[in-house]
Amino acid sequence: MPHSQEPQKIAEYSLSGLSTGRIEAFSDGVFAIVITLLVIDLKVPEIADDLVTDQLGPRLIELLPKLLSYALSFVIVGVYWVAHHHVFHHVERSDRTLLWLNILFLSSVTFVPFPTALIGEYSDQELAVVIYGINVVVTRLLLLMIWRYATKNHRLVAPGLDPFRVNAVAKLIAIPIGIYAIAIGFSLISTKVTLILYGVVPVVFSILPNVLNRRHPI
Repeated sequence: MPHSQEPQKIAEYSLSGLSTGRIEAFSDGVFAIVITLLVIDLKVPEIADDLVTDQLGPRLIELLPKLLSYALSFVIVGVYWVAHHHVFHHVERSDRTLLWLNILFLSSVTFVPFPTALIGEYSDQELAVVIYGINVVVTRLLLLMIWRYATKNHRLVAPGLDPFRVNAVAKLIAIPIGIYAIAIGFSLISTKVTLILYGVVPVVFSILPNVLNRRHPI
């Protein structure tokens, strides 16, 4: 009798899948590290004592591009964390493919500090701005892949999850990808316009209330 029950237990385990607890805990840890690393590029200016009064203000102004790149990336990484949190609120179980998709997503998130430092130093250079944009686009694409994989045929989500909600969340993730792509194209004309668009997108689509995220926040 015990032996006859064992295959049934294995089958039930296969259907139920792995839990998502460790994925979420590991991901939160990675996000915390990335958020911390963003500030490392901000260093207090070293000024001789007798020149502090005259030079502190100008030297702090010189840091403004790095401060702005830090603020931009802090918001974007924060948006990624919120989106990841909402996605996994609906994902009830995981499998090997989801684990690796999440690893790829986190690899793109952990890369953010590099292009952040790049635009902080070379915000007027098209290549630096394009690299930043590509990182943002790839990260969103990977999050979209996670959502699409988990929700296809309700593979890893509740059977009763509303298909309209599935599509609405996918749109919230996908629409900014197109806008970021357009912003990257604008770098040929003005890197400042591109950087402004990079900052506007998360505010409009994730922070400020709109028709989609009011009903389906992510």
